[in-house]
Amino acid sequence: MKEDKRIFQNKRSQEEVLRELNILKKQDLDWKRGRAFSMVYYLGEEAQELSAQAYKMFMIENALNPGAFKSLKKMEKDIVYTVASLMGDPDILKGSFTSGGTESILLAVKSARDYALKKNPRIVPEMVIPLSAHPAFDKAGHYFGIKVIHAPLNEHYQVDVDKLKALVNSNTVMLVGSAPSYPHGMIDPIQKLAEFAMEKNLWLHVDACVGGMILPFMEMLGYEVPEFDFRLEGVSSMSVDLHKYGYVSKGASVVLYKNKQLKRYQYFVYGGWNGGLYGSSGILGTRSGGNIAAAWALMNYIGIEGYKEIVKTVVETTRKFIQAIQEIPELKIIGNPITTVFAFTSDKVDIYEVADELSEKGWLIDRQQNPPSLHLTVNHIHKDYVQDFIQDLKEAVKKSKQFKMAHLTNSVVKNVTKTAVKILPERVVSKITENVTKLAGGNGLPKKTAPMYGMIAQLNNQKDIEEMILDILESIDE
Repeated sequence: MKEDKRIFQNKRSQEEVLRELNILKKQDLDWKRGRAFSMVYYLGEEAQELSAQAYKMFMIENALNPGAFKSLKKMEKDIVYTVASLMGDPDILKGSFTSGGTESILLAVKSARDYALKKNPRIVPEMVIPLSAHPAFDKAGHYFGIKVIHAPLNEHYQVDVDKLKALVNSNTVMLVGSAPSYPHGMIDPIQKLAEFAMEKNLWLHVDACVGGMILPFMEMLGYEVPEFDFRLEGVSSMSVDLHKYGYVSKGASVVLYKNKQLKRYQYFVYGGWNGGLYGSSGILGTRSGGNIAAAWALMNYIGIEGYKEIVKTVVETTRKFIQAIQEIPELKIIGNPITTVFAFTSDKVDIYEVADELSEKGWLIDRQQNPPSLHLTVNHIHKDYVQDFIQDLKEAVKKSKQFKMAHLTNSVVKNVTKTAVKILPERVVSKITENVTKLAGGNGLPKKTAPMYGMIAQLNNQKDIEEMILDILESIDE
């Protein structure tokens, strides 16, 4: 008989449910000891408890109808106004609270598309974005039928503005710059992009999902920060995540527009439904009031002065990490990052093997490609764990240099793939890559990623790489 995997068959007591939740939670990463360099942003138990209480007070309320819950409308307006005040004139800028950076980006892309189509319905929409731009822009292009053109980076890992200009044509509806980009922590030349956007009357979106709650406070503290926001006339929209360096609970982000005329293109309305008139400001219909209340509560709790203190701590902690990594001979920092996000690489050891060794020690660290590198997003919790990480990193580098059969296997995989790409038909190479997840250690998320990333680095066909990712996602869902 087939096993019944449903856990909701019978009613269970609160004690049973909570006991099982605690058992499940023990399987998770120990992020409270600073082991996560992405995914989690943590400010301590007191802040977490306040967020939880605020969320609980409004967890049932629905922000779909602002007329029904005036409290949520007021809190959302407060949040948007505060973020707008960090980016420009809050009395002119308009925006919305969203579920996260992806929704903020999708809304901005949708608005830019509709704005352009209103002016010229005959265009076939395209947008030009840096290679380092967040994949949410590619997702938006996929969802909204917009061709995405990727502009290359310069030697400083910023978008090459001259090459971006050459990719613009009469179908271009949006340009994008990052402040900073997630992979390398580099701020694109936003001023040059803004000037070009003004010249060509194009929509420029600045993705400040990572930097929006860092850069303004760095500037207040006297750090040198290039202009990246609505002070530049050519900027049309911005995205700013609150659940990153705003330290509020997920999901919380803000999308901002230069004026109310541009924000108008964000809305979806439908007047023909027999259920009544329908209007929505975001991708979501129903929205939890809990997220809005938790964000409002924590931002009030921290305040501008509190954020300045936090940012100073995190920036100085980041610089400690960077200095310590630069002192390891086998490693080097990519570019010249000025915020709290950066990446490092190596031409002396396999950086993916270093990552695998760190994973064995309990660290969650992002692997990147083009070039092969490891990524760190430093936040407030890491101030107490710099030495722990650097010690483990030095040991990981040392172990990656030692001979192991696993290292030999990784090398063989890369060399075989490199040779196969050169001499075999594309369909044969695609067949070889079908079972790449097995090379990395079985189904689901692989425990060892060096073989997989080593293979990816040799592939020319992006479709093969995407098929590998789909294989992993499917195996996780099974």
